[in-house]
Amino acid sequence: MTLLRQRIIIGLCASLFLAGHSAASDTSASDWPYPQDTPGSSALNIGLAGEQPVDISRFLLSRGVSQAAINPQGTQLAFISTATGERQLWVQSVQGGQATQLTFGNGISFFRWHPDGSQLIYGADNDGNEREAFYSIRTNGLSESLLLSHSNAFRRFGEFNHDGTRFTYASTERNGRDFDIYEHNINTGKSTMVYQADFGFFPHAWQPNSSNVVVTETRGEDAQDVFLLDIHTSTLTPLYTPAVAAAFSNFHWSSDGKTLYFLSNLDREMTALYEYNTESETTRLRHQSEFDLDNLLVCHNQSSLVWTENNQGFDTLYTSRLNGSGLRKIALPDGVYQVSCANSSDVVAVEISSPTSPANVFVTNLTGERARLLVSATMAGIDSEQLITPQAIEFPARDGITLHGLLYLPKGMLNKVPLVVDVHGGPTAQAKPSWQPLTQYLVGKGIAVLDINVRGSTGFGKTYARLDNQEKRLHSVRDLVDALAYLKGDPRIDVENSAVMGGSYGGYMVNAVMGLYPDAFKAGASFVGVSDWVRALEEASPGLKASDRIEYGDIREPKWQAFYAENSPINTVHRIQAPMFFEHGVNDPRDPVTESDRMVKVLRDKGLPVTYLRFPDEGHSVSKLENRVTFYRALAEFLERHLTAQQ
Repeated sequence: MTLLRQRIIIGLCASLFLAGHSAASDTSASDWPYPQDTPGSSALNIGLAGEQPVDISRFLLSRGVSQAAINPQGTQLAFISTATGERQLWVQSVQGGQATQLTFGNGISFFRWHPDGSQLIYGADNDGNEREAFYSIRTNGLSESLLLSHSNAFRRFGEFNHDGTRFTYASTERNGRDFDIYEHNINTGKSTMVYQADFGFFPHAWQPNSSNVVVTETRGEDAQDVFLLDIHTSTLTPLYTPAVAAAFSNFHWSSDGKTLYFLSNLDREMTALYEYNTESETTRLRHQSEFDLDNLLVCHNQSSLVWTENNQGFDTLYTSRLNGSGLRKIALPDGVYQVSCANSSDVVAVEISSPTSPANVFVTNLTGERARLLVSATMAGIDSEQLITPQAIEFPARDGITLHGLLYLPKGMLNKVPLVVDVHGGPTAQAKPSWQPLTQYLVGKGIAVLDINVRGSTGFGKTYARLDNQEKRLHSVRDLVDALAYLKGDPRIDVENSAVMGGSYGGYMVNAVMGLYPDAFKAGASFVGVSDWVRALEEASPGLKASDRIEYGDIREPKWQAFYAENSPINTVHRIQAPMFFEHGVNDPRDPVTESDRMVKVLRDKGLPVTYLRFPDEGHSVSKLENRVTFYRALAEFLERHLTAQQ
């Protein structure tokens, strides 16, 4: 996939995968003239277990895990947990028992199992600046080493070779813009550039018995071209460079290196399972569905394939033999899945986040004969039976395009209820039925939530994901207003009493809709959002520049300079009439904090009420527990005040 732009899901354990842009902030924490915007901490008020939570704090103290992955031997599970208030690495035996915390620093961003199963590589940045150092740590926690130190470079981890002596990664070390490809020798500690690139090239799976690595070149937010890179000669051989750009991901080789398995929407709308034969240089469609496929793995000594099917965000797990026989659906609880499997056994670990629970981890096998809960989420005294599973809805936009969303409705509604429209980031991302503490809190307070998939979202076909590209940018903003028009016919919802919120690209959407359609929403809440597209695209972080040229247009061209000079929220901010809430991290490397600063200054000069949380120790997400509590308590209070105060 292209650079994952994490979405601020309004909650504690969900990730923030979204659009964003980088520039060094030109207004530091000390320069900002409103010291009251720098948040302080306050005492928790969690109330009593079993009662309706007094405020959102109890929801934020519930937690699951993320990035759960089983080691190749099928004996241990690693995962990230925020039990300490930071994102730390933990390991646990697949047989159960006590989990062990391995890292204790400022929090980590990712990890990967080493092929020997006794150590892991992880990355860690500084207070959300996304410039990671790489470390190696043993699973007993007694031995740790620095592999790549912190620098000004952005890095993306690739893959280990088959004996684990080397790994690949992409880095902007050379010029700060282009992601070149490097090979790191663990034994010598030496990194070598093996391919000098322009914009975004990223390494994936090593081909067995060769010096070839699968490499993708970013081709917009939702597409890639695919190559084989010989790391000894730096020769790049094209595999897939289709005329109509397509997505390619989840690359896995057969043990003999003759067959490459992957997912793609090549010449089709939805992603499907393909195989490429290196000897005949032919491509074969292995499995397709009316829905997107994801989470492809090759498991159990190369005997089986595993993948998931995404139906309106809800996942289903499938497996089949490598020869194509024995297709089987494995029954697991509803939710959003992340899957890993072992090489040396038939063990499969499935992390499941759902509307009624943070992520649990289940362990099963390739036959699906048994599934047991290995890592259990902590609900912090919240009764999951009282939580809401959304209804998937479809409705027409004014131009006839079918829009999508997940609608959360309060239980036992007696009157028309207020509405919050939640806009995901990306824009190429999807609102999914995962754990969202703020959503559940609001629904418990009698406020409906529409988690909307405007045009440009993934999960509904390649065409739908590209309906907001370039000149069509404002069509997706208009979709938010069309959602209100549709819900006006629902007697359960009071669309005249609605607010809109979103993070990163969703923050841009809030900034835009509040100025372009000032009468639509009673309040708006924007987090780490773009206000000036010219600045944002010119100063985009390296990974985003690679995709932005196609998604938004090449900002170096006068045509796009003029388009975004006119069509940026900073040019319509004077039309905003409703109260606004903003949040931004001073260290944000994607959307500089000045993107929100400018909106706040204009609105305050105009006399509009503005709540602003400007975190000095956060970046593009709010990662520290204390800051998350501060953020979401203030946000929940803002929404309740403007939507329910007069009911």
